[in-house]
Amino acid sequence: MSIKTEQVRISGAGGEYGGYLAVPEGRKSAPGIVVIQEIFGVNAHMKDVTERFAHNGYVALAPDIFWRTEPGLELGYTPDDIARGREIKGGLDTDALVEDIKGAFATLRARPECQGRKVGITGYCFGGFVAYLAACRLDPDASSAFYGGGIGASLDEAGGISTPIQFHFGAVDPGIPMSEIDQIKAKVAGKSDAEVFVYDDADHGFHCDHRGSYQQKAAHTAYARTLSLFAEHLV
Repeated sequence: MSIKTEQVRISGAGGEYGGYLAVPEGRKSAPGIVVIQEIFGVNAHMKDVTERFAHNGYVALAPDIFWRTEPGLELGYTPDDIARGREIKGGLDTDALVEDIKGAFATLRARPECQGRKVGITGYCFGGFVAYLAACRLDPDASSAFYGGGIGASLDEAGGISTPIQFHFGAVDPGIPMSEIDQIKAKVAGKSDAEVFVYDDADHGFHCDHRGSYQQKAAHTAYARTLSLFAEHLV
């Protein structure tokens, strides 16, 4: 499926900020997906992820959630980049971030390519935490959270989940140990539309083919499960 991409502006409660939009061509309308970046900004990898969703028939929007500090930031995956990304993430205000995601939902739903259709959210690394938080506080039609650090420390929010959600974790991720994953499993066990997947031998960032921790089998399986989730709940 051919797609088109563009840089767009998003209006939120805190101001206007940028986003990367990918749209499937040849369709009058399509469901939407908000794609939330890692700590490295809307970089080449996140643009590729956004485009992949468009190739699968979705209108995909990756908002720049670092816009208050360094708009347009695109980092790589060196130790210095990791340190910088963590520094920026540490300065974010969670409530303001949720408002930014709300603005991304509103912008996507108002697009003529997506108007009247359902909208989901997915995120990676810190974005996985944001996708979880959006499922707790906002109104996505489905959510898929990849190795979201911080979810275990925010399980008091889980009672707000009212949408189908998937969690994807690597079994050997040192930042998200199995003890934390087990806590997440226990917390969402009573929710019929909540699924927690753990991938053997997969580390943090296993879905990112720009990183040394990329694991093809886990990445393909998790992505296929995410597409199945969205195919079921965003139609």
